Amino acid sequence: MELRELRSRRKSSFWSKVLPFLPYVMQSGVAVLFLILLIAFSAWYTSFLQNIPSGLPVQWIMLILLGPLTVYSGFRTYVQPADVIFMLPQESGMKEYLKPAFRSGVIYKLIGLYIVLLILWPMYIRSAVEVKHPFWVILVVLLLLKLLSAYGAWQELRISTARARTGYRLLRWCFIVLMLAAWLWQPAWKSALFMLLVGINYILALRFPMKHAVPWENLIAAEKSGAARVMMLLGWFVDVPAEGQKVAHRRWLSKIGNGISWSREGAYRFLLVKTFLRGELLGIVVRLAVLGMLVVGWNGQSWLGAGLYLFFIFLAGTQLTALRHVHGDAPADAYYPIPVGSRQQEVVRLASRVLFALALLIWLPMIFAHDGNLTILIGSLVVGIALVFGMKSSWSRKWKAEEED
Repeated sequence: MELRELRSRRKSSFWSKVLPFLPYVMQSGVAVLFLILLIAFSAWYTSFLQNIPSGLPVQWIMLILLGPLTVYSGFRTYVQPADVIFMLPQESGMKEYLKPAFRSGVIYKLIGLYIVLLILWPMYIRSAVEVKHPFWVILVVLLLLKLLSAYGAWQELRISTARARTGYRLLRWCFIVLMLAAWLWQPAWKSALFMLLVGINYILALRFPMKHAVPWENLIAAEKSGAARVMMLLGWFVDVPAEGQKVAHRRWLSKIGNGISWSREGAYRFLLVKTFLRGELLGIVVRLAVLGMLVVGWNGQSWLGAGLYLFFIFLAGTQLTALRHVHGDAPADAYYPIPVGSRQQEVVRLASRVLFALALLIWLPMIFAHDGNLTILIGSLVVGIALVFGMKSSWSRKWKAEEED
């Protein structure tokens, strides 16, 4: 079998497991909710463009929104653990297998990047920034930066040591964001010269670390992480088979949870807390909280700010429902003295407590807003806490009924 055909079959096999769940996702109301949010955002954004505030940091907004999307690069290779043994003799010909992964990894992410640019472009051309580039120039720049970032991310996968991979990942973020910032603040000739010099130096710097010809272990770990994210997304709406997730060390958080009593009642609580602290869900929740604080703080003590505050609480709660599927298919009862029925109780307990902390954290920037409304400020907090308890009650009833069925 040809390597490209093998990858195509593996891709079809994976997505054949995912596609049957999509009708359940649509039935959950996500399509209606997305349409409502799209209409609301369109109405607000149209009104906002007609009255853009003077002194609005448009360049910073574009850098914050476009920067991470430009830097982020990921590849679905569909590599399996057994490939280390059975495909090792064909290592010299793996380029044929991996080329489609690189190409699709760039194309799909570039589409999302261009959609965000189209949304931001009316604000950019209507703003009072001193330096403005034509639309086609920004399109070409983003394409070049995305290709450079994807090339760097691919070379990082090949680097043999974890510390060097981390260092080069930080270097890639710094270089790509700096080059994008140059195009937002500087004239075209200065930006082009800066991007050329920095890009050449970055490519040359990637030649120094030792690399594997085919980084089997890194590709397998990246593939497991990508598959787990897809399943976790589906897990918000329907029960799906659990997939292995990337485990982060996070030694600075290792002491959290050590105070849980070493007893039968606290066994699953200890396992759940430690898994949450070392899993990808914590990073998702933290990024969502930071984004929520920025957006809510920007809109301040207004009805829009209050609505966005409640929306981010709901969104965070939706993310935290993924805790229900943690160790769902693992034989944890064989290793821990877990009482019958304690899984659902501990998941609700942890998810509601984390959501309550997030509700307070996202609300804090509203305090420092100028020309605020005390009624909206206090009312938002009260309604937000009520939403937390409402979601907790909904989880308890729904999950208990599903377990009984």
